[in-house]
This record gives sequence, structure tokens and C-alpha cells, in this order.
Amino acid sequence: MSRKKEEQERQEQMQQEISRIRLPYGRQVLGILDQRLGASRMRARCLDGKTRICRIPGRLKRRLWVREGDILIVEPWEFGGDGKGDIIYKYSPTQVVFLKKRGYLKKLEEFEGF
Repeated sequence: MSRKKEEQERQEQMQQEISRIRLPYGRQVLGILDQRLGASRMRARCLDGKTRICRIPGRLKRRLWVREGDILIVEPWEFGGDGKGDIIYKYSPTQVVFLKKRGYLKKLEEFEGF
């Protein structure tokens, strides 16, 4: 009985975590970190079909650690054109699974080819 209760509590906890997933809004787009370039710059492939040179803003620099292959929210710069952007948020692996189930990452499979 106790194992069953523990499993139910874990599932409820995961559902609570998943139900509060941050989604892109406005100009923000989903992206995949392609390459870390150094000097706090990274190359990200965004799901709108563009590749951007991104950075982590100063307010998030110590809290947000990213690696290649991470799913991110990228906010393109208003004045820098579509070639640059800021990394706003990084999704955890359970959140990525949830996004795939909900269909937010359908374009991701197209990008995996190149």
C-alpha cells in the first residue's frame, strides 16, 4: 500500500511541475542550442527556421546554465535584426517530453535532419 501511495504522490508532483510550463509568447520562439561559441555567445536553431547568435542576459547569467541540445525559449532582438537573440528560459527533460506530447515541438523533427 505504501508503494502505491508513493507512486501516486510522485505522479501528482510531476503533474504539478508540468502544468506550470512556460510557453513562448509575443516574439519569443522555441529553439535548440546548437553550439557554444565562447564569450557567453551561443548558436541556436529556432523553430521559425532561423539560426541566431544568442546570449544569456546578465540577470540570468548565474542561474541559467545551458548545454548543446537543450530546448530553449529565445527572444529575438528588436534592433539587431533576426540574426541575434537572448536566451530566456531552458526546459527540463520532463518538460521537453510534455511539450512533445502536446505537439509544440513538431517542427523539431524536421530540424533533426541537418
